[in-house]
Parts: sequence; C-alpha cells; structure tokens
Amino acid sequence: MNTLHAGGPSVLQEELSVEAVFAAQRATAIAQRVSSAKARAEKLQRLEEAVLAQRDPIRHALMEDLHRPVAETDLFELVPILSGLRHARRHLKAWMKPRYVPPTLAMFGTKARIRCEPKGVSLIIAPWNYPVSLLLGPLTSAIAAGCPAVLKPSEMTPATAEIMTRLIKATFDPREVAIFEGDAAVATKLLALPFDHIFFTGSPAVGKIVMQAAAQNLAAVTLELGGKSPVILDETADLRKAAQSICWGKFSNSGQTCIAPDYAYVHEKVLPAFLAAMKEVLARLYGEPAQTPDYCRIVNEKHFARITMLIDEAVKDGATIVVGGEREATQKFIAPTLLTGLTENMAILREEIFGPVLPVLPYRDLAEPIAAINARPKPLALYVYGKDQERIAKILRETSAGGSCINSCLLQFTHENLPFGGIGHSGLGHSHGIFGFHAFSHERAVLEDKFSLMPWLYPPYTPWVKRWIDWTLRYLA
Repeated sequence: MNTLHAGGPSVLQEELSVEAVFAAQRATAIAQRVSSAKARAEKLQRLEEAVLAQRDPIRHALMEDLHRPVAETDLFELVPILSGLRHARRHLKAWMKPRYVPPTLAMFGTKARIRCEPKGVSLIIAPWNYPVSLLLGPLTSAIAAGCPAVLKPSEMTPATAEIMTRLIKATFDPREVAIFEGDAAVATKLLALPFDHIFFTGSPAVGKIVMQAAAQNLAAVTLELGGKSPVILDETADLRKAAQSICWGKFSNSGQTCIAPDYAYVHEKVLPAFLAAMKEVLARLYGEPAQTPDYCRIVNEKHFARITMLIDEAVKDGATIVVGGEREATQKFIAPTLLTGLTENMAILREEIFGPVLPVLPYRDLAEPIAAINARPKPLALYVYGKDQERIAKILRETSAGGSCINSCLLQFTHENLPFGGIGHSGLGHSHGIFGFHAFSHERAVLEDKFSLMPWLYPPYTPWVKRWIDWTLRYLA
C-alpha cells in the first residue's frame, strides 16, 4: 500500500483503505487546526477552480443520472456551490477571529473570548437528489473550519459520483479531503470509525441510523433530513404569483427536493381560481412534460414505483387528478400532478412524496391547517402565501419549521446569511455560511483573570468571606 505524501493530490485514493485514510487524516488534523485563513481560502479557491473546470462533465453526468436540464443543474447545483465558496472566502478571516465577550458583574476583572476551533476529522454523506451541491456545500464549511473530511457520494447517481470522485482526487491530498464511492456497506464501514463530526443529508429513517452510529463514538452530528413541507395560501394571495412560485418550487427536479412544497392548504374561496392558475402556469412552464427537455425524471425504478403507488392508492380512495397523472415507466417519467379530494388518512398525506405530485386541500378557517400541520412531525420548510400580515404572523407564531418563505419558496436555501436546517424529525443543526462554519467548529471558551474578586471568596470561610459571598449572591449573581 502506498504511503500518503506531503505534496499534492497525486496518490490514488483507491489504493488506500478507509482505515488508512482516516488514520492519515487524524494524524494531520492538528496541523490543519492551526492553519491560517489564507491557507484555508487557498483550498476553497482550488475547489472553486475544479468545479468551474468540470462544469460540462457535471452537467452531462446529471443529465445521465436524472435527465436533469442543464439550466436546473446550473441553478440548483453550481450556483449554490460557487456562491458558498466565494462567500466563505470573503468572510473566513472574520469568522476565525476570536469573539470577545463582555464580563458579567460576577466576572468583573476578567477577560473572556470565544475561539472557533475545528472539531476534527469529519464524514460527509451526501444524497442523490442534489449530488453536487449537497456534497460540496458541507465540504466548503469543513474546509473553512479547518477540518479534514471524508466524503461519501450517493451510489444512486453513479455518473455524478464518478465525476465528484475524479474532481476530489485531482484537487486534494487525501489527508485533507478523501472520497469513497459505494453502497450502504461502505457507509456502514465509514460510520463505524470514530469521526469527530458527521454531516448527513438524507431521509429521516437513515438519519436515525446515522445518529445511532455516531452515538457509539460520541461524534457530533449535523442531520439535514426532510419531511412534509406544507403550503398555506389564504384568500388574499396573489394567485398568479403564488402559482408560478409553487410550480417552480414543486416541479423543478421533478419534485425530488427536500424543501419542495409537499402539500398545500388553500382557502376554499380561492381554490378553483388557484387550480386554474396552476394549470395555466404548468402549461406555460412545461408544455408537454414528456417531450420538453426542461423537465427532470425520477431517479430510479424503485422511487418511480413508490410515487406511482401513492398516486394510485389516493385515486382509489377517492382523490381526483386535476392535472397530470401521466406516467411512463421506461423513462421514469411522472407528469406534474395536482390532486384534490384527499382525506388525512391517505398515505400520500402521511408520507413524504419526494416527487412531482402536489395534494391540494381546502380550508375555511386558518386554525384548520395550523392544527393539521402541528399534528405532523415538524417540517423542514413551511411556505405562506398571502398579504395579510397578521395572518402571516399568526402562522409563523403557531407553527414550527426548519425555515420559511413568505410569498416564495426554496429561496431560504440560497441565502448565505440565513441558517439552513431542520428541527426534530426534519433535522438537527445548521449549515450554510457562518452557520456551516460553526457546524464544523467547536466554540472554545477562554477566560483570563486580570484582577477578579474571586480570591476573596476562597476558604477558609471566615465571617468576612461569608459576608462577601452573601454580598455576591445579593448583587452580582
């Protein structure tokens, strides 16, 4: 077996075992811990240049894996990555500076600061739906924080995984960043190692497995999961604008987006007009969806069958297909589909759809959708469409979600100054920008004694010392 070298990324990582790479990264973690902002920024620059150089192969790979339109690859994969890399480079020096905090009264005479230090060797497990941005985005944060990282791309998008593997191996020494392709067996092998931090993006079911594995080594975790992200649209909403936003957010990538609207509550007064607006927008965006090059496909036969079953079972139990419903198994094609006439016990309203199907439910009083949303696990996103600020405030106040948009959707993911992450069933921890930097960092508290009064409180506890302690309890605590 070759030994790891000290220079560039010339050693073939496939010659190195998972255990050898982990050991090598652990050995160099201290050197990376003390790396400067300039050194980290140079790595981020290398990654940016590598992504730009591989734009066309990335586009072609995603066309092969998902029939993904080039425009969607650019918009949902390359733009977030490049934006995140440039944002991190611009702000990295400020993020790394110790943050000084003022003393409390009890700590008068001390000086305190918070140092952001890398957690250490990190594991990043990426999903198949956005196999570039959800792999390289966390890597951007790990590099910014000074952490060596091992990457595990999804085996369900093999062409893209191959491109990512070539890109990483050509760009980084495996002691800095390494990548291992493979199925669940590879992931299991990686999870058995005592990583300092694990960043996982995927389903809640697998997230539980990751968290259990992390617990064996007391590893810190960031879990970006999913869930059923709802829409509430009231009678004051701009229906045309809402329809455009919801169609784009729901049917881009054929609905295979963790923060895509999963179901919509629409006020009964505007439900017919909303459905008409959705039909009009869908016709304008996609025309004949099976023929347009601008519409994605389902990732594989298994997911195609799962989504098909959800539609068929809902229709069998009384739901109505308002538009769409067409499918072609050999192409893994499911047309953008709207369903009405649903009941809460249907599987399509219990399970995350993760496909191009939007159930639409009417409501009369705002308390109805709020109660229904609160009865489900907390979603990764919640979207509100309307102009009544009091109602919007009520929805935000009385519900819980990882993030929200008002009169838009998906855009919370692209804002580098906002934290992205779930709550409860939809995730744990945050990513993006400074929040991603902190996800891979330990905030170390440092206190320096200058002239504090604490020595006056040391034993022996004479009457005079006790009076000082009593005075501290009264006025300083």
